[in-house]
Amino acid sequence: MSALVILQREVRGSARLWLLVAIGFFVGFQLLQLALLIGRFQVFPNYLIVHDWFANIARIVRMTPSVGDMIPIMLDEWLVEVGSINYSFGRGVAEWSFVLIPGKAVIVLGIAALVATNFVLLRAAWRTCGIFARLGSSAATGAGAIVAGAAATTITWVVCCAAPTWVVGLAVMGVGVTTALALQPFGGSLLLLGLSTLVASAILLLRQLSARRSRDATIAMMLTPIARVPS
Repeated sequence: MSALVILQREVRGSARLWLLVAIGFFVGFQLLQLALLIGRFQVFPNYLIVHDWFANIARIVRMTPSVGDMIPIMLDEWLVEVGSINYSFGRGVAEWSFVLIPGKAVIVLGIAALVATNFVLLRAAWRTCGIFARLGSSAATGAGAIVAGAAATTITWVVCCAAPTWVVGLAVMGVGVTTALALQPFGGSLLLLGLSTLVASAILLLRQLSARRSRDATIAMMLTPIARVPS
């Protein structure tokens, strides 16, 4: 049985579970970032802004002559901003915030889909494959989700006001500001590494399930009695 057929059968057979895991990961990832900020600074959010994303995208298209510059700017455009303003300084300074960026949200949806796929395949492999294969695939799935998720973090902090949001995420999680800023050029590589790990884990699980099904089919054929033709 081909790996693609097994993938389609497992996902379709567990469509509700796949959808729940994907949605749960996506929503949980956003809430986890907000909870991380609240826990780190011990302050609840005191403002919420919903930006006019469509109008801002249209403005970027009109005012940016280079398509090469336009696309990165559009991908970093904010939709929702939740954070904490310190009013000790004039009209106030936004000390930290969680932002929902549609461009990054699409990436997180991709990560969520891969995590859900691996979860469904792991569920099938847990009943058939060996313990080391199951543990290895589980570890690879977790590592891939953590690395890709870290690279897709969308939070801001006034201390790292000019840094990409994923670098700010590292700093908020306890990585030294200098170290986090030094990692700035490797954001795309980390994201690719995490996604590649998730894809590789899914491929390995499919190969294990395919090999197992092939062995089971061969054994079943060998055990099937051969009908005798009467003379």
